[in-house]
Amino acid sequence: MIRWVLIIGYIIFIIYGFQAVKTITKSVWIQYAYILFALFILGNFIFRFVQYLDGRVFTSAFSYSLGLLLSFMVFNIVLLPILFAEDIIRIVFAGYDKLVGSQDSFHLPSRRKFISQIALGLAAIPFGAMLYGMYRGKYNFKVLNYTLHFEDLPEAFDGYKITQISDIHSGSFDNREKVEYAVNLINEQQSDAIFFTGDMVNNKAEEMEPWKDVFGKLNAKDGLYSVLGNHDYGDYVDWNNDKKAKIKNLEDLKSIQKDMGFDLLLNESRFIEKNGERIAIVGVENWGKGGFKKAGDLKKASENISENDFKILMSHDPSHWEEKVIQDDYHYHLTLSGHTHGMQFGIEIPGWIKWSPVKWRYKYWAGVYKELGQYINVNRGFGYLAFPGRVGIWPEITVIELKKGSAEV
Repeated sequence: MIRWVLIIGYIIFIIYGFQAVKTITKSVWIQYAYILFALFILGNFIFRFVQYLDGRVFTSAFSYSLGLLLSFMVFNIVLLPILFAEDIIRIVFAGYDKLVGSQDSFHLPSRRKFISQIALGLAAIPFGAMLYGMYRGKYNFKVLNYTLHFEDLPEAFDGYKITQISDIHSGSFDNREKVEYAVNLINEQQSDAIFFTGDMVNNKAEEMEPWKDVFGKLNAKDGLYSVLGNHDYGDYVDWNNDKKAKIKNLEDLKSIQKDMGFDLLLNESRFIEKNGERIAIVGVENWGKGGFKKAGDLKKASENISENDFKILMSHDPSHWEEKVIQDDYHYHLTLSGHTHGMQFGIEIPGWIKWSPVKWRYKYWAGVYKELGQYINVNRGFGYLAFPGRVGIWPEITVIELKKGSAEV
């Protein structure tokens, strides 16, 4: 049923788009080029989608077919209501003219052409933005700096600097030079420690093999720490009931992380010590509300730390913080999460607006939040998934400086 609704909706989009193009140009070639373009986008997506269903792997070809389809749909979503509203107005006035016997018809070709030009111009804005997002936005890396204050931060860690990255999704990458630039950018921050908060791959460990040497260059004097995200377990792949292959896939990913220098925390904790003082690094496996995997065990991960330790928690999904962490008996000073990608689409003007449709799904979806004296940073993600681009929500490298003193936002 849903499939047919989408197909019918797409056909309606094509019809209205064609009418707009037909109104502003008499060139038959341009008119039918639009039809062919629309059919190509749909056909290419169906072809790639069938391939995706066969292996459940987000290939670049599938991602770009989806990206073009979404871009074209957004174009028409803007176009259709404008032209539809104009049609309704014309029908109402035409009916009125007929009722009163007026010869002054509301239907003027020049007016229809003007409305079509306005509609096409407005629709071209998000369409162009999405094409830009696929071409350059997905590698438009931003370094975001935060300073967080804690009254009980150990003195030795006053000014301690950490870098967080999340959601690499290496299976989506298609530009080695851009990824190398971003890794160098991370190292340039010269943070004391680097934290990766899950989703290294889209589905399979093998996706990371071509990038091991690149991410293996990450370095920080106090080490690299990581946790797993929902995509790292291989849950979205059809393994043909081969449980051993799925288990091996996860073990391979763990080995790859180790080879690159990451200390993968699987419901575990570590300590970073400095001048006789310490902070606790806690890492849980993925825990997400709804249908997401709930392998994270906060109690197990924290069994070797004390209540009075200063704690940094790594948990991939921010819903874990909302549902479990902030109400826990232990006080987790700072939680590092990712997962949402900021939906890879939104509007952000620092100090003015921060909006994305993902806010309707996640209360904490991008940036720093504070509840009950505890902080969380939700990283917008390093890579991208499905839609091969980013619009307004750029790939993020987070740098957080810990300061001792009265708490500030």
